[in-house]
Amino acid sequence: MTEPIALWIASAAAPAHAPTLRVRRFEYSSRGDRVPGLLLLPANGDGPFPLVLLQHGAGGSKHSEYLDAARLPWVQRGVAVASIDFPLHGERASAKLSEQLLGATATSVRSADSDTIALWSEFSRQAVADLARALDALAELPELDAQRVAYAGFSLGAILGALFCPTDPRPRAAALALGGAGIGPPDFDPADSIGAFAPRPLLFVNAAHDERIPRAAAEALHASARDPKEIAWFECGHHDLPGAGLKAMWNFLARHLELG
Repeated sequence: MTEPIALWIASAAAPAHAPTLRVRRFEYSSRGDRVPGLLLLPANGDGPFPLVLLQHGAGGSKHSEYLDAARLPWVQRGVAVASIDFPLHGERASAKLSEQLLGATATSVRSADSDTIALWSEFSRQAVADLARALDALAELPELDAQRVAYAGFSLGAILGALFCPTDPRPRAAALALGGAGIGPPDFDPADSIGAFAPRPLLFVNAAHDERIPRAAAEALHASARDPKEIAWFECGHHDLPGAGLKAMWNFLARHLELG
């Protein structure tokens, strides 16, 4: 892609419950759109720090509280964590199109009308491009170690991560929580792409009582992945993944980012 990154970055306020962390807002260009993101850096040191690209679920944003539950402890343990707003989410939301997109997630995208399927296809295409461009933009920062990058995502972030990670050589590992196959449009089924992530290591984290992602959809995604892969189930619903699930994600990421 020849489009300039046009990276903009500035300091932002640290969370009240983690006041020592360093926070940066950033924006960059991707397929003609401006993509806003949030980068958290450990309180001390110049780096370069390993980077986790951590992504939100449907209807969320880079500021979602459940992302804080994961990233604040992770940053305190020595990694940088970046998150962007997916298309039609957060600062990129559209009153009409966001409602149309998210309305389809309540049923099945594949049974939606042709306009909604086309919207989801373009959304998926843009999101995958945005994730790649995020790594392009962040590679310009001396505080980050571009050789130690991993991906983590929840729900929609896991589904889109399963599309993105096999296409990009930079994530050395991926932790995908609460995702499944057959959720999006037929041309963007993560089950068709996730196998290409091998031989890089992959962790799936799922909820045994998930009311959003059927167990069969989760298991279909797991089956489509190749080794090395790990699968962890937790006795919870879609919106209450326990701390043990986040700990499993952290232990997996820390191991493959070579953190002591």
